[in-house]
Amino acid sequence: MGEKKMHILGTGTATVSKYVNTSCVFDDGESLFLVDGTGGTDVLRCFDRMNLDWNRLHEGFLSHEHTDHFLGMIWVIRYIGELMIDETYDGDFVLYGHDEVLDKAYKVCQMILKPQGMALIGPRIHLVPVEDMQRETIWNSTFTFFDIGSSKARQFGFHMEWPDGTRLVFPGDEPVTDHGEQFLDQADWLLSEAFCLDRDREIYRPERYHHLTVKESSQMAQKHQVKNLLLWHTEDDTFGERKKLYTEEASRYYEGKIWVPEDGEVIIL
Repeated sequence: MGEKKMHILGTGTATVSKYVNTSCVFDDGESLFLVDGTGGTDVLRCFDRMNLDWNRLHEGFLSHEHTDHFLGMIWVIRYIGELMIDETYDGDFVLYGHDEVLDKAYKVCQMILKPQGMALIGPRIHLVPVEDMQRETIWNSTFTFFDIGSSKARQFGFHMEWPDGTRLVFPGDEPVTDHGEQFLDQADWLLSEAFCLDRDREIYRPERYHHLTVKESSQMAQKHQVKNLLLWHTEDDTFGERKKLYTEEASRYYEGKIWVPEDGEVIIL
């Protein structure tokens, strides 16, 4: 296993026009693990622009059914299927998620994929449902999946622990509930949504979408003494200034390392 990296495919919330929708790829030097699929074909362009090898991607996770996370995963299934048909992809692809989101993914594939591609779902493309608090060894790491308790659409996040003890929490794109907070204490990484600056909350009304401001996400990270706070899933009106503005606000409430990545950025974990 080599150096652990996080390739940031996108950082924007659902209706952005300047950013790709929020998604990332974890990289252990040997294989890749995709988290959510962006809102569409952006995922294919991101892999191309970032020189990510599809033959290293054998596992992924789909958090929920909202278009900005879901639709790109259909393209991933289609594209990997085409590589398999062309005999240019070795091995299988496994997609994890809760049963409802995977059932919807399967139904969409049934409606739009060619028979050849659809025939690969099951034999080589595996949709594997996980339950709340299910613990699995995946991608050389220990995953604990958890229901984030969303009131909008059923959504799961996960706690991941690498063999070297590094702990990362992906709580989806909503505030961390009591159920998920148990994983946060002194975590090495928290990947937190931050819909907007606190000063702009009257403009964006993040609570209307069940999202947080930068201030609120930072306070949560500080409360649990998280070592690294990554802020994403944001508005794009601050495009060009977001890194500076979000870092400044976060630093007023959080003492750890702050990351406000741009699309296409690579972070060493």
